[in-house]
Amino acid sequence: MAIDLNAIRKKLNNLQSQTGKQNNLWKPEPGKQTIRIVPYQYNKDNPFQELYFHYNLGKKIHLSPVTFGKADPVVEFCEQLKATGSKDDWQMARKMEPKMRTYVPVIVRGQEGEGVRFWGFGKTVYQELLSIIADPDYGDITDPMNGRDITVEFTAAEGAGSFPKTSIRVKPNQSQVTDNKDTAEKITSGQKEITDIFKEVPYDDLKAALSEWLNPEEEESQPETAPVSTGDTKKVDDVNQAFDELFKA
Repeated sequence: MAIDLNAIRKKLNNLQSQTGKQNNLWKPEPGKQTIRIVPYQYNKDNPFQELYFHYNLGKKIHLSPVTFGKADPVVEFCEQLKATGSKDDWQMARKMEPKMRTYVPVIVRGQEGEGVRFWGFGKTVYQELLSIIADPDYGDITDPMNGRDITVEFTAAEGAGSFPKTSIRVKPNQSQVTDNKDTAEKITSGQKEITDIFKEVPYDDLKAALSEWLNPEEEESQPETAPVSTGDTKKVDDVNQAFDELFKA
């Protein structure tokens, strides 16, 4: 039997895409590392890019259209669930709603030659960084000439029930990002756009993903993806009603 070249090409493209995404993202390793937040090439007034993701919609993470100020079928479905008046449905809706994660372009000290990468973090780190920038004693720590480096200390989760921890400390001395011409070029004009790394998901595609998740073809083999308990008749009815209303022609 001849090999399916189209399938091979598709697999190769997927692997290359995953590798490219990993190369453009930075995740702190356990211990301390020094970074510098740099201006974002595609929005020089604000390096902080707020993205919204669905983490509880099957095994795949989906970028929510809310990120771009557009309608999101999952959010619409969540509103339908909340309207049922059921506490279980309300909790389910809260889990399904998109969660914000902020990305910022950074240079990693000691790895400047790799150019700009994006560091993603949650609400706690985001608030801390904004508070520092708002403090006149620090000011604009992202300024290429008079900004400040940041020490990031990451502690991995140590066991069941524990969570990883990220702490930051802004260095007291101002400094320029780099005096290397090639690195400066990569910073100012060699950045990836964040939406090239995380692609926008069309409304209809996300709607189809929601439908597939709510109606798995092999429910018995994938009990962890079932959104409701079959033993809770009222909950099933509420969810089905919300689903039917959302998917009306």
